[in-house]
Amino acid sequence: MKVEMTRFMMAYKFALDEMNTKINILKDEFNYIHDYNPIEHIKSRLKSPESIFKKVVKKECSFSFNSIKESIRDIAGIRISVSFISDIYELSKMLESQKDIRVIERKDYIKNPKPNGYQSLHLILEIPIFMSDREDLVYVEVQIRTIAMDFWASLEHKIYYKYNKEVPNRLVQELKEAALTATALDKKMERLNKEITAYKETTAVIENEEMLLKINKDQFYLPMNLIKSFIQNNK
Repeated sequence: MKVEMTRFMMAYKFALDEMNTKINILKDEFNYIHDYNPIEHIKSRLKSPESIFKKVVKKECSFSFNSIKESIRDIAGIRISVSFISDIYELSKMLESQKDIRVIERKDYIKNPKPNGYQSLHLILEIPIFMSDREDLVYVEVQIRTIAMDFWASLEHKIYYKYNKEVPNRLVQELKEAALTATALDKKMERLNKEITAYKETTAVIENEEMLLKINKDQFYLPMNLIKSFIQNNK
């Protein structure tokens, strides 16, 4: 049992390592091609055996490893903070298009926020892990959110922990208002980013056109100057 539990947990650790490698490769590729890095922070965590068994008891599922795997799909988790809302969907599209990744579940709490105001994109992904004697298919939960969403979620978690989940109604309402404020901030920053990007693209086009005009002008006048000089010197 101890050996099997060790192998069970190792599979999830290897799955985290695999996913972190994939995410870092995508980040570097995106940065290289677009000269922009959408990822601000990456945090991964592995549930402890104690935490897993507490959840098993709570869910009243079987203690077999197969049952635990199917019932608790967030044993391995990765949280990614990005700059803008559009980055969330761009990154999720890149992850979902990987050939060895299968999307098991997708919950969009951005388009459909939770009643308390929580926003994030949750993905349950299945990836293969190759051991010395077998191949395991392991679930990894990936949460993608903006910095503002992550700040709000972190604050909300701390408040609920402090009040032992018995948060006064006044604070619950204020947290929901704060979530709306964070959403407004995200939308405003997204709009500003689009305006800046459009301005940079327009400026680049104008600079390219000016450069082409200058090149064409030089190419046209240089031969004429040579011809005039030749005629003047041979009068």
